[in-house]
Amino acid sequence: MEQPKNKIRSFIVENFLFGEENDLTDDTSFLNEGIIDSTGVLELIEFLEEEFEIEIDDDDMIPENLDSLNNLDKFLKKIIITS
Repeated sequence: MEQPKNKIRSFIVENFLFGEENDLTDDTSFLNEGIIDSTGVLELIEFLEEEFEIEIDDDDMIPENLDSLNNLDKFLKKIIITS
């Protein structure tokens, strides 16, 4: 089974980096590096909700949860544990 972080990385690379992984690290800020804009955040949230069968509350839509692969990985683990 593919790890959540790898699934998210694949989604980011395919949908926002046009297949070019470039300098994407686990700590790369999607917003600061211009990888994802506000519309992209909504696309990412939709992907996460469908892929991992979760619901992300409006209060959780903050950079600390969604702005890098590591942040997303920690956030998903927290949501899945509390679900």
